[in-house]
Amino acid sequence: MLKGVDLHVAKGEVVSIVGASGAGKTTLLQILGTLEKGDSGTLRIDGEEVMHLGSNALSAFRNKHIGFVFQFHHLLPEFTALENAMMPGLIAGKSLSECRPRAEELLTRLNVIARKEHKPSQLSGGEQQRVAVARALFNNPSVVLADEPSGNLDSAHARELHQLFFELRKELGQTFVIVTHNEELADMADRKLVMRDGVI
Repeated sequence: MLKGVDLHVAKGEVVSIVGASGAGKTTLLQILGTLEKGDSGTLRIDGEEVMHLGSNALSAFRNKHIGFVFQFHHLLPEFTALENAMMPGLIAGKSLSECRPRAEELLTRLNVIARKEHKPSQLSGGEQQRVAVARALFNNPSVVLADEPSGNLDSAHARELHQLFFELRKELGQTFVIVTHNEELADMADRKLVMRDGVI
């Protein structure tokens, strides 16, 4: 339950959100990601007020402007790494021939191009999460929302993933809002927000 949260995230900023379980972190992320609607207030992304959009328009907006990285990467098991990375483009109605180069570019940047024809079950946890990051970045989103992105990784892979977020910010100007229990990652952010009982 959120209680009057007021938050502004600048372009290219990395913001971490920490707090005990039940503090409202995931609820906040779901509202920011337009997966849930708040009872009141406004949500503006890239200058567009999104709360009033109908469900189809909201889905299209979400696909174009918001990238998601979850603790459990949610890759589609029947598709290869390349196909998973292409999914946001295919959902947006682009052709395979349009999507393939972009997905290959991202998988190369994320050092998993050699695994592009492998299905998720054939990839390590770290590789799966990198494919999930490629998918999140596919449409050049306004913001990437990450919910415990390294929660399922060992410490070495977690550190690699954290470093990757900051490299992507430096190279692409990518904005990240990251909910995490990992203090090391939280402290690396430009701002660390602490949530308690639904407020920041």
